This record gives sequence, C-alpha cells and structure tokens, in this order.
Amino acid sequence: MIQQQTVINVSDNSGVKKVMCIKVIGAFKKRYANIGDFTVVSVKALKDKIQNKFKVAKGDVMLAVIVKTKKKYKRRDGLVFFMNRNSAVLIQKQGLPIATRIFGSLPRYFKKKKIARIISLNTVFFLSHG
Repeated sequence: MIQQQTVINVSDNSGVKKVMCIKVIGAFKKRYANIGDFTVVSVKALKDKIQNKFKVAKGDVMLAVIVKTKKKYKRRDGLVFFMNRNSAVLIQKQGLPIATRIFGSLPRYFKKKKIARIISLNTVFFLSHG
C-alpha cells in the first residue's frame, strides 16, 4: 500500500529514478493506493547518465499510476501475489505515459482496467494467468 510521503521507484525510461507520493487520487479521504490507482507525485531523484529527453526536472509534480506494490494483492479467484518493491509509471494529464518503454512485469489487472497504452509499452509478459 502506498500512502503520502512514500518513496516509490519508477519503472519506465523517463529518466526519473525515484518519486514521492503527495496525494492518492480517488475517493474522499482515500489514504492508501494499491495496484492501478492514480497518485500525485513529486520527482525526487533523476538517473545520472541518461540524457533527459522528456524534460523532467527534480521537484516537478506529476501524475503516476501504481504498477507494483510490496503489499500482498489477492484476486477474487484466490491467487495472492506481491512484488519486491513499490513501483510506478509517470503519466500525463491525458492518461498517456510520458515514457516510451515500461520495465518489468505487470499484473493482468491493467488489462481489465483498460489502461491499454501502459500495456502496449510493457517489455515483459503479464504476471499470472487469468
């Protein structure tokens, strides 16, 4: 679960290394974000040796969608899975990702939520069947 002040790794090629969650977007006074939730984040660290073609600077406030969490995620069919770190993908206000590639596996949850652009940029097949 992701809440305010949580530092999150970025799993795309936008040139950003770490972001910090400012606010979880959703219901009134929603405290935690899980896989597939949108958050407002602040850029905390950039990758050093990458030429930043996306014009992202330290301290910028952006939107992100959570793609991996350490917290166990239980599906309705009883399958439980979790990742080794918290991770997010930076997106624009229109809902399109800023980057051109997304690293690591994604759960099938994104296929059901119809976030098609994130699915098409993924480099690894989906985690778990169903």
